[in-house]
Formats: sequence, structure tokens, C-alpha cells
Amino acid sequence: MRKAVLGFVALVLLACSGTAFAQQPPVPSDSRLRTVLDKKVIRVAYRSDATPFSFVNDKKEPVGYSIDLCQLVVSSIEQQYGASGLKIEWVPVTVHTRFAAIAEDKADIECGSSTVSLGRMEEVDFSNAIFVESTGVIVARASNIRTFSDMNGKRIATVAGTTNERAVMDEINRRKLDMTLLSVKDRDEGVAALEAGSAAGFASNKLLLLGAQTRRPQDLAMLPDDLSIESYAIALPRGDWAFRLAVNGALARIYRGGGAVEVFRRWFDQIGLQPGLLIDAAYALGGLPD
Repeated sequence: MRKAVLGFVALVLLACSGTAFAQQPPVPSDSRLRTVLDKKVIRVAYRSDATPFSFVNDKKEPVGYSIDLCQLVVSSIEQQYGASGLKIEWVPVTVHTRFAAIAEDKADIECGSSTVSLGRMEEVDFSNAIFVESTGVIVARASNIRTFSDMNGKRIATVAGTTNERAVMDEINRRKLDMTLLSVKDRDEGVAALEAGSAAGFASNKLLLLGAQTRRPQDLAMLPDDLSIESYAIALPRGDWAFRLAVNGALARIYRGGGAVEVFRRWFDQIGLQPGLLIDAAYALGGLPD
């Protein structure tokens, strides 16, 4: 099934693709891209707490899967528009300030673990998908909680205002469970609430939870439930078609050239994670022809 789906996608893209790169359209004077090209500086917002997508290493440098992809995007934009010497200015943000930084012109793109949603599109735009995740839940092994339904009557922690919080609420309503939500400010506070016993579980994106679970495998366990599908993308200024086209054009070239697979392996081979059907489809569909 997987080979059939990916084979069909590849045939469609091959049929549509040309042999030459399309000439870039003129960049409007009011586009954020125009400012980037004129100043030869692109401001990239990053998070320090979204391992392995966006975090800081021992040298306090931004690193991660999304960071590597965005650096490739910047290099591609240099080539697309002949903007050699384009420099990155790193802008730290949090889970609560990441979109405001883009909307308020404090950063040009945001590279982290941001899920695309219709509500968020009222504030920012998004690139094509760079990753596909799901909402999961970690619990204490000693709790004997084996599925999400086993949490009926208990308290679950989620980061306030996230798509994970909405997914948990939807699943509680769908299964008609009696559960209490505990809002926390970030992943560290959620894990702390779980470890302190003030919450029976903590819900977030599964790969973000994996770091906490693998650090304490004897104490924490991941439930098998997938509460939602989370499509990650690069956040962009709302309504700026030229900038969005430049970023999607860069991603298309990266996907077609296999650069995204190399980045994936760099960050996920060490935990034994292989690209699945959804990731493969995101790369294939995002590898648009010129």
C-alpha cells in the first residue's frame, strides 16, 4: 500500500515537472522577502525547548531538525534570488510568542514544531509541511494506565493554547470521559506535574514527549493512542505570497534532492525512527515541480 501511494505521487510529480527552473517573479516592494533581500539578513525565530526540532546545544546555538531544514531553505533562497551572503539573525521565541514574533515583524520565519491550523492562519501563514506528528500522552509506569480511556476520572496536563490541548479536549468529548485539564506553560512544567503526581498524564506531540520518556524509561511510559495528526510547517508573514512562494520553492528543491531525508536521518536515526508513510507523502507532495 505504501509503495503504491508513493509511486502514484511520484508519477504525478514527474508528469508535471519540467526540465528547467522557472524564472522568479518580481518581488513586491511591500513583501518581507524584499526587505530580506535588500538587507541580506533573514530573522529566524527558534525555540529552545522543542527537542529535537528546535533547541539550543551546549554552545547555546539553535539546533534541531527544523533548524537544519530552515538553514537549507535560506541557502536555497540565496541561490533562487542571487542573494549571496544572506545572513541569519536568530530570534528566540517561546511556544506563546512564536506567532506574534512573525505577525509583529520581529522575525521573518519561525522554525520549530508549529502545527498548521485554521485558527493560526488568522495570524500567520504557513509553508508546505515539513513534518507530520501526532498528539500522545506519557504517564507514570507505576500508575498502570495503559490507554487514554484508563485516564477517566483523572487529571491530564497540556500546554495552554496548543493544538494538543484541543486534541485532548476533543478526545475527552468523543469518548465521553470525565477528565480534568491542567494547563501548563511548557513541556518542562508538564513533565514536572506528571512526576510530582499533580497530573496522571501529560499530552503533547509524541516526539517532544519521547525525549522525556527516554531519559526515564523505567519511570515513564508512552500510551499507544494517537489523539491527532499534527502537520508541522514554517510560520510566515500572513498574506505575503512572494515570501511563501520563495520558501515553498526552497522546500521543493530540498525535497526533490533528498536533503530532507538526510536531515531526518541526522536527527532520528539515533532513536531508531524511520520515515513513515505520512512523512514520505509530505516530502513527495511538497517536492513540487518548477
